[in-house]
Amino acid sequence: MRLTDQRETVRMALETLRANKLRSGLTILGIVIGVMTVIAISSVINGLNSSVSGMVEAMGTNVIWVFRFPVIGVRPTSEMLARKQLTYDDAEAMKDLPHVIDVVPSLRYQSFDFGAGSVTVKYGKAKSENVSEEGATASNPSVYNLDMKEGRYFTLNEQERTANVTVLGYDTANDLFGDESAIGKEIDVEGRLFTVVGVQAKVKSAFGGGGRNAEDNMVHVPITTFRKLHPEILDYWISAKFDDQKNKPLVEDEIRDLLRRRRKVRNEAEDNFAIFGSDSITRLWTQITGSLFLLMFGLSAVGLMVGGVGVMNIMLVSVTERTREIGIRKAIGANKQTILLQFTLEAVVLCAIGGIIGITLGGIIGFALKYILSSEVSVLWMLAALSSSCAIGLIFGIYPAWKAANLDPIEALRYE
Repeated sequence: MRLTDQRETVRMALETLRANKLRSGLTILGIVIGVMTVIAISSVINGLNSSVSGMVEAMGTNVIWVFRFPVIGVRPTSEMLARKQLTYDDAEAMKDLPHVIDVVPSLRYQSFDFGAGSVTVKYGKAKSENVSEEGATASNPSVYNLDMKEGRYFTLNEQERTANVTVLGYDTANDLFGDESAIGKEIDVEGRLFTVVGVQAKVKSAFGGGGRNAEDNMVHVPITTFRKLHPEILDYWISAKFDDQKNKPLVEDEIRDLLRRRRKVRNEAEDNFAIFGSDSITRLWTQITGSLFLLMFGLSAVGLMVGGVGVMNIMLVSVTERTREIGIRKAIGANKQTILLQFTLEAVVLCAIGGIIGITLGGIIGFALKYILSSEVSVLWMLAALSSSCAIGLIFGIYPAWKAANLDPIEALRYE
């Protein structure tokens, strides 16, 4: 086929689509919905993946957590819940392990049931409700690389003398003081006065948006002070920072051996504690996003298939309506290849336009979701969605185009 014939075929295909704007628009609706779904969901998944990676990095990849049962991606059994609690001395013993840099044992007064059991913090007439109270050691900043908005973390001396000092989370400080400095102010926590020595910088949230992060709604006090306030809470969470990522398996084995000896676990018995790290969060998140990807694939596939069937249906109607036109074109010299190309192009262009509209709408939704969830529009997914829509046009447009190309010119000319 000559280049001029190809151009004429493309021109005729585009003119046909322009002449039937409403029908063309309704035809590509399924394609638009399918592509828009791909872009919107992939943007959310990409954004959340980036946020979770950043959060895990901020928590420290060289930190191992120890608790009496696993808490990430596992539903605790009755046996796990009945296990003996870890102790402060367990944490102190871990400091002597060769590859452990520092250890921080912590206790938390916090409820996961509508805020019951959480504390209310007051300063004058201002107050912050449902605040979680955490007791930790002075080594907390070195283990977690905590950033401070202002002030400092409490010292070992303040910890040893059970001082009533506190470090506030970002949101708690904002509720109480707004733009004022909190340093040196006295706040009321459970009827006791605490002097604010520092305010923690805002903690990166995995889900972005405008919601409050639980880690920003905190009051941190020395572990000794916390035990005086809440002698009933003894469920220690232990965080151990080690020297090098390559030594992680060795450190886990050393901690396991240490705790089995201290907790007098028999050789044949399983551990009555759990050791895990930030990679547990990554594995759990990978499982969740895998399910989200399957959901995205299913929804978009349905939309694209519906759109493809709609394209095939309309193209078959178009072939029937234009039977006489096809006969005339064949009578004046158009061959099968020309007719096949024209109708195939119409189907592909229809779906490509639907893909572009879907990408545009999906991109707008993806950018808008930044203010609700973490969202990151991916150029790669845009190209994949556009390619898929064009492929749908090619696949579902071939049969109508083949039918048009194989019409008998004499019968076509007789068609009314």
